[in-house]
Amino acid sequence: MYPQIITLSKGTLSLELLNSIVVEQHPIAVDKATQNGVNDAFDFLKRFSQDKLIYGINTGFGPMAQYRIPDEERQALQYNLIRSHCSGIGALLTPLQMRATMLARLNTMLLGFSGVHPQLVEVMVPLINAKAYPCIYAHGGVGASGDLVQLAHLALGLIGEGEMWYDDKIVPAAQVFQQLGIKPLRIHLREGLGLLNGTSCMTGIGAINVLHARKLLTGSILFSLMVNEIMEAYDDHFSEGLNNVKLHPGQQIVAAAMRGITRKSGLMRKRHEHLYERKVTEEVLEDKVQEYYSLRCVPQILGPVYETVDNTARVIERELNSVNDNPVIDYHNENILHGGNFHGDYVALEMDKLKIAITKLSMLAERQLNFLLNPALNKKLPPFANAGKLGLNFGVQGFQYPAVSNVAENQALSTPLYIHSIPNNNDNQDIVSMGTNAASACARVIENSFEVLAVQGLTLVQAIGMRGIQEKLSPATQWMWQELSSIAPPFQEDYPATQRLTAIKSWLMETEVGEKMKRLLGW
Repeated sequence: MYPQIITLSKGTLSLELLNSIVVEQHPIAVDKATQNGVNDAFDFLKRFSQDKLIYGINTGFGPMAQYRIPDEERQALQYNLIRSHCSGIGALLTPLQMRATMLARLNTMLLGFSGVHPQLVEVMVPLINAKAYPCIYAHGGVGASGDLVQLAHLALGLIGEGEMWYDDKIVPAAQVFQQLGIKPLRIHLREGLGLLNGTSCMTGIGAINVLHARKLLTGSILFSLMVNEIMEAYDDHFSEGLNNVKLHPGQQIVAAAMRGITRKSGLMRKRHEHLYERKVTEEVLEDKVQEYYSLRCVPQILGPVYETVDNTARVIERELNSVNDNPVIDYHNENILHGGNFHGDYVALEMDKLKIAITKLSMLAERQLNFLLNPALNKKLPPFANAGKLGLNFGVQGFQYPAVSNVAENQALSTPLYIHSIPNNNDNQDIVSMGTNAASACARVIENSFEVLAVQGLTLVQAIGMRGIQEKLSPATQWMWQELSSIAPPFQEDYPATQRLTAIKSWLMETEVGEKMKRLLGW
């Protein structure tokens, strides 16, 4: 059974659709009205550009725009732009990021304000459907005239040069076109500039970041509740009465989710039953009256994370469906408009905000992990959740180090890139966004955080198994325990943990835990 074809239409690419196309790899098509808009923009530009001086059609680029280009060299101008800016270096983007970048650029072209030849659509759609992506390098862009270097590598692949990621390996682009029976893009008028000038790389990476951040947030809420269940904590710290008097919607939403998830938990305690409805006579209480902050301040800590992810999602969706190249070919009003829609400040700022929020999420996870490993804090588990012989065996002791290491790296990476403008391009680009750098740094923070949660998840499996309370967990946290324990079951004898931690990380990154929660809880 083939996956459902998703038909793209002008300005309607949501993050949910992007997830279906990029992550779930549904094939795509373009509706007729949208394709007609692309055709009309090209026809207008071809007609309008006769005997006129138009930037990027018959002029040089950037600070060399003062040089007129003769008609017979127009095609060479576009090819030269693509080839000259293929200077990316370092690691390649992930296949997911390359697919998202390609889809984001196609979606911009489909808005009908770029004046590109219809063949561009005819090349990009089948390549995306064939899971063939031009190789794009992470390092090279400054996010001002758009993602010039990254998108130059995209364009290089589309014209049949350079290399592509295809069939899980790097292959010469010409070979991929030949194998798929597709003709490479031929430059007609301004396809080079149309492809290069834009924010599609930072936006594509940003979209994947948001999808992953949502999974991290769901995982962190569930893991936080599992720590609370292990401790048989009081549940009033996520009560409606407490959280609704603090007027931040993110905090209220997180607290409501925590209440819903633990509604059928047999472990969370009611304060009034233990402290208010009976007379307390002890001079020194064995049980804590209030939990440590990492347990009882979860709505206040993850609430801002929720709001940051939510706002970033809105900005990314707007950017996905925005005209972000230059100049804008406005065939509706028969005009060509010059400006700076390629500037990536909106995406850059959101990526910096998102990575700071996710860094705080990873810090919360690490503190909860440390709490579970320290018997002086939790008073319910042996040191390092060690089910073996103390002194001879080590339990989770050796697993804590990568979690701490990753959180430290996240903290260092959280310095904003949005404010790191460096002029270049003969000072034509005298203030830049560093948007792709910001998106890439955010992606690194997110992946680090999945690794922190992998350690936390393995430790939760161990702690719950040692306490023998899995049957008392809420339906949602019990499902999570069962899924994780099938990957990394509780243990007594020491073992190398890398494979299990990597498997948990992959599971967390790939599983739509939020959707599973909705079904389990009837939301």
